[in-house]
Amino acid sequence: MSKQRVGFYPGTFDPVTLGHRDIFLRAAQLVDRLVIGVAINLNKGPMFTLEERVDMVREELDTAKENLNGCVVEVRPYDDLTIHCAQEHGAGIIIRGLRAVADFEYEYQLVGMNRQLDANIETIFIMANHEYQFIASRLVKEIAQLNGDIRSFVSAPVAERLLDRVKLT
Repeated sequence: MSKQRVGFYPGTFDPVTLGHRDIFLRAAQLVDRLVIGVAINLNKGPMFTLEERVDMVREELDTAKENLNGCVVEVRPYDDLTIHCAQEHGAGIIIRGLRAVADFEYEYQLVGMNRQLDANIETIFIMANHEYQFIASRLVKEIAQLNGDIRSFVSAPVAERLLDRVKLT
């Protein structure tokens, strides 16, 4: 029996975008089990609570079940180092999405640090599809706050949540 390939895809997902969805669907083609780790990351000042972000990612997965290629996907909140959470879930791979060269510089540093913490966990990068390379959660929130159209950046349920949240602020 071959060893199960477990991937860990960490992020803040504030909110989850079509770019994130693209990465987790493509990552599901590479592993047998994918754990999507939703980070607390209070340093980023998230608009949504941890529970809301976990719910949004789960909703995205529910609408994409037919595209998961038999991969078992779990969504787990975490407040630890990414490498520790990957270890906890038995992941041999950390999956990171890349949009542009600027992302690579930051991600390159993370890989180096993670390799020092656990050389047995590999990091793989998945380039965002060209139609999603410009999407950033931070910009989606800003567009929503300024009454812009966000429908081409997030799914309809996420757009509804985001627009409701913006109305409250």
